[in-house]
Amino acid sequence: MDLRKLKKLIDLVQESGISELEVTEGEEKVRIAKHLAAAPQVAYMQAPAQAAAAAPVAVAVASEPDADALPDGHVIKSPMVGTFYRASAPGAKPLAEVGQSINEGDRLCIIEAMKLMNEIECEVSGTVKAVLVENGQPVEYGQPLFVIG
Repeated sequence: MDLRKLKKLIDLVQESGISELEVTEGEEKVRIAKHLAAAPQVAYMQAPAQAAAAAPVAVAVASEPDADALPDGHVIKSPMVGTFYRASAPGAKPLAEVGQSINEGDRLCIIEAMKLMNEIECEVSGTVKAVLVENGQPVEYGQPLFVIG
């Protein structure tokens, strides 16, 4: 697979809402995975018979977001991959606002995964210090969503 095709596939992943793409062409396989706050990761693999002739190419390794950039407090992380919603319905008031006092067990947001709406509850009592994700944005497992202080 030539570099132009790889570049086109990387651009496709960056511009679309998908987080991963795998393409098989003959015995060659390419997997591109996009991680939030990082460039796409590309793995290029060849059939075992061709592996001795040419080495695999890896481009842009993802890194973890800087934990020091978050405000002090308890970080609520996403328990799943899905789409983040701040309110229970379009146009409704957000479930949690910055500065709002919140109790353990209160609903913070909804994550839609496979057409199921999953309510995410607060793990601690405190005040919402930060909302780290925009409404309607995709989230990954373990991605920070809120900071509660």
